[in-house]
Amino acid sequence: MRVLVVGAGATGGYFGARLAEVGRDVTFLVRPARAAKLAAAGLVVESPVGNLHIPAPQTVTAAALADGAGGAFDLVLLSCKAYDLDSAIADVAPAVGADTAILPILNGMRHLDALAAAFGEERVLGGSCSIVGTLGPNGEIRQMTPLHTLTYGERAGGRSARVEAIEALMQGVTFQARLSESVVLEMWEKWSFLATLAGATCLMRATIGDIVAAPGGRVFIEALMEECRAIAEGAGYAPRPKVMENTRATLTAEGSTFTASMLRDIEGGARIEADHIIGDLIARAPDAVAHSMLDRVYTHIKAYENRRARETAKAA
Repeated sequence: MRVLVVGAGATGGYFGARLAEVGRDVTFLVRPARAAKLAAAGLVVESPVGNLHIPAPQTVTAAALADGAGGAFDLVLLSCKAYDLDSAIADVAPAVGADTAILPILNGMRHLDALAAAFGEERVLGGSCSIVGTLGPNGEIRQMTPLHTLTYGERAGGRSARVEAIEALMQGVTFQARLSESVVLEMWEKWSFLATLAGATCLMRATIGDIVAAPGGRVFIEALMEECRAIAEGAGYAPRPKVMENTRATLTAEGSTFTASMLRDIEGGARIEADHIIGDLIARAPDAVAHSMLDRVYTHIKAYENRRARETAKAA
């Protein structure tokens, strides 16, 4: 199975590197500058579960794909940020053939509609991942905790020949890979968790432990969590009780230093996925489901986006 990984950043680059580590046929779709760096230094992963260096990873640029290089791939692993999705769709289009499966591991659900519109419902799988990583100053991938899971499956549920082929592809990899027969439910569960985490830590500009220790902090987090859960239930994907129990425990843990990556992006002055993570969740809420706290979160992070856009334009 020929795999095209879109990008070689902290997420796609990590999972692609681990696939290449066990001999899978992996090509990274990267920009020319990144391709040059990878050709010179290789793909480097620094990880608590084992460092990795691939001296000469296979790469291709969007221009080369457009010129016919590589042909159609069997599997496209898509892990870009939501705000880069349109350009990623355009870049990867020449690599998508009649039998290509597209496995997006973005957060939320909005990207599924865009991918289905571009490539057809039948080509788009469901998927999600959990990993905490970043790129170092020399382009190395730094995995910051041992957490590294990748879940995939047919959006309609059940099993199929193609997801079983992906399951075979994943055999022997270092990360935790799992074929899910209810992947859309799991995506909603993760979305509910992430929206609560991002909403709380971004609005309060604090860690989970800091919020819980503040007057009314625990009540605030639990109320925000309930809004997210109710929207998921209204969409037909009520999070399972055990998942909610784990979510509550994680998001109300005393002394926790846990924050959302969105907060880290805000603190670094970077772009964020305000519409994809929070705005789209609000948009999917049934009329009977209240979401006043999510509304305040959305106002807050959109105000950040507006300020960032203004200051960026001024600096230019």
